[in-house]
Formats: sequence, C-alpha cells, structure tokens
Amino acid sequence: MTGFPRFRDAGEAALVVEFGTVIDDRLAEQVLALDLALLAAPLQGLLESVPTYRSLMLHYDPLVLPRASLIGHIGQLLSQGAPVATTGRLWCLPACYDPQFADDIGHVARTTGLAADRVIALHAGATYRIVMYGFAPGWAYLSGLPPALTLPRRATPREMIPAGALIIAGGQAIVAAGPMPSGWHIIGRTAARLFMPGQDPAFPLSPGDRLQFDPVDAGAFAALQQRAAAGEVLMRRVPGRQGA
Repeated sequence: MTGFPRFRDAGEAALVVEFGTVIDDRLAEQVLALDLALLAAPLQGLLESVPTYRSLMLHYDPLVLPRASLIGHIGQLLSQGAPVATTGRLWCLPACYDPQFADDIGHVARTTGLAADRVIALHAGATYRIVMYGFAPGWAYLSGLPPALTLPRRATPREMIPAGALIIAGGQAIVAAGPMPSGWHIIGRTAARLFMPGQDPAFPLSPGDRLQFDPVDAGAFAALQQRAAAGEVLMRRVPGRQGA
C-alpha cells in the first residue's frame, strides 16, 4: 500500500509499525514476517513485540535503544526484500457444535441461508491462522473463516459468553479464552485452553500458528472439559509443520 510502512509513537516507549489500514491476510503476513525477523536477531532494548492484523507494536527502552535506531533497523530489514512469514505450526483443537454449546447456530444458518450442518462443516473444515491475540488474554483472532460465514455482529450483545466459545462476526473468527461480554455469534466451543497462567508457556499457541477444529459430540466434550480442568493440554500438534 502506498505510504506504508508508517511509524507511529504510542507514548514514549512504544512504536507502532503500520502496514495498512484494513484487515487483509497480505498485511498480516508482513506483520508476522517483521515480527519473526526481529525475534531472530533481537535488539538490545527491544522489550516486546505485539502483532495485530495490520501493524506491529514494539515496546522498547528509549534509554537503551533510541527511536531513530529502531526505525533504521526496521528499514534495513525491510530493504532486504519483502519479508515472508513462515507457515507456523499446525494444531488441532477439539470442538463441539452441539446446540447447547452453539447458541447462535440457528441464527447463523438462517442469516446465511445455509443449513446448520453446512455451517458446522464450513467452520470445522477450514484451516485458520492465528493472526493476533487481543481484547483479553488468550483471545485468538483468526483469519481463514469461509466467506459464506460472513455476517454482522448480533443486534444485542451478550453480557457474558463462556470460556472456549468459538465465535464469528464481520468475516472474522475468534477462540474466546475466557468469559467476557461479546456481540459475536457463538457457533461452538472448545475445551482446549489457549491461556494457561502459571504454566510455561502461558500461551501454548503463537501468532502465525495455524488451527483446525476436530468435531466431537457432547459426551466427549464433557470428558474433555474434565481433563482440561485437571490441567491437561488438549490441543494436538499436527506433524509436518515447523515452528514459527
């Protein structure tokens, strides 16, 4: 996009590198690629990087790493050619689409003109990429939602949705790690925990990783919830993909 990348300050100790102004997989690729390039050769004074759909926020210590030096280093990385993000690891998460865990499946079916079984098949059959974590710890924002499942948010937000809810709206998909208010549509639930405080790593999946969902019935889901409550990590690594 013309005029990008663009550098914006977020206070005195954070820099936002913008690659565009819209949600687009190509922009997300650039964000993740720059993030990986910076992680591969860490700069002294660069404290943390936070990828989003279209930008990368860099928290840094300006007494150690001057702003101009940080921007100059980023410019050097980008001048070496358009960075390319790796495909990341591929994970499979158990998901239950039973109506008791998919409050909005009927509404989504009616709104999209699809049968409920078709909505489930489309959502479960896609491969997603974790583009970013946002809104609350462990809330994984995904690209890769099938276009047929694009629909606006609920007219009336819910005061609370459950942990593990699989939600969609505006052409986006999220795995909601914890209970929070939301105006997105609930079409299923996973027992896998994407935020595990007290464990290392607390976030077992990383931006750039890919996800698939493995449908399970309500009985199997109840058993999985018990295993998750006991601390078991339920997401399964699919062989053949390298770590991002």
